Amino acid sequence: MEPSHFRVTRVRLKQYRSLAEADVRLGDLVFLVGPNGAGKSNFLDALRLVSDGVGGSLAEALRERGGAAQVRRRAPGHPDRFSVRLSFEGPDEGRGPLTGTYGVQVAAARKGGFRIARERCEVAAGETRAAFRVADGTLTTSTERKLPPADPGRLLLAELGRHKAFAAAHAGLAGIRSFSLDPAAMRAPAPPRDGRALLRDGANAAAVLHRLRRVADGADLRRLDSYLQRIVPGLRGTRRRVLEGAETVEFTQDTAGSAHPWKFTAPSVSDGTLRALGVLLALFAPVDGRYGVVAVEEPETALHPAAAAVLREALRDAADRRQVLVTSHSPELLDHEDVEAASVRAVRAEQGRTTIGELDEPAAFALGAGLDTAGHLLRTGGLVPRPTPAADHEPATRTTAP
Repeated sequence: MEPSHFRVTRVRLKQYRSLAEADVRLGDLVFLVGPNGAGKSNFLDALRLVSDGVGGSLAEALRERGGAAQVRRRAPGHPDRFSVRLSFEGPDEGRGPLTGTYGVQVAAARKGGFRIARERCEVAAGETRAAFRVADGTLTTSTERKLPPADPGRLLLAELGRHKAFAAAHAGLAGIRSFSLDPAAMRAPAPPRDGRALLRDGANAAAVLHRLRRVADGADLRRLDSYLQRIVPGLRGTRRRVLEGAETVEFTQDTAGSAHPWKFTAPSVSDGTLRALGVLLALFAPVDGRYGVVAVEEPETALHPAAAAVLREALRDAADRRQVLVTSHSPELLDHEDVEAASVRAVRAEQGRTTIGELDEPAAFALGAGLDTAGHLLRTGGLVPRPTPAADHEPATRTTAP
């Protein structure tokens, strides 16, 4: 059966920020759980880096992060490069189910520079196979004719959005969205913006909401409104409002003592209400009609604990249409028997080194047998990643090809 949406099934990292090495398998809904500073955001950032590089410019993506030297791990042996390798699957319009892998290795250079040391992509759709490999700016292997020339400063896959063999992989990887929602950015009125895709901080929520309201069947909007009304008591609805050339979100809400609902613009509502709207837009608003992978950092922040059950339901609902990755350290969000061991990845950090993986056997058994909940285990320190064979030493300075 052909997958209904693009999903990343496995993430392998080497020397990426606090992650010396990681090999993590993912499902349609994954909770990355661990204390602040454990490395949850670093894991999601690796996915965002690939998305930014494939969908735009790797140079700009690294510049945003302070350069390649700030991304590669600081560790004994002084590794000079990092690598990200993703396995994925999804639909490929008329060509059959898509499966594939994509990997890139980046070497840091002097004065904040970088070069792409290795890049490779392998895809299969139905009976069709395609692949390329690049080493130090040279295309070394390709099943396809007339590919663009390789460039040590730009990802080759970024040039292949219209190439038949690689278009679906390009769209899926470029379509990964990661959100760290900021109520202050959502609150500030701004000139009308593009509402095609929600910005990382949610600053264009009004534009996305307006675009969503113009979709013919309105199913996503009704779903969003339903959850938001359950999270925010008395809420009637939301819409974009333009005031003196600037757009903002307007909320309509019942008010005690008034026969008619009152209208409030974003600067007048709470952080929790704005974040709830941003999270639901991230979950339910498609981009160009596609439901790509979404990652949301700490969606429970600023919400009342009583809203955790509604938020958890919304996450599961969205995961029926797209892959949803969530970072959290909220016991309330995880405190339910529906949160299974298979959907939790525990994150721990010791001496600046992050470990991430499936739950260890005691925690997995407790959840599988219904003896405990992930929320209670989080409260008691019982969410621990499964042990992996210990390395005798730090990985070598130069890592192998992705």
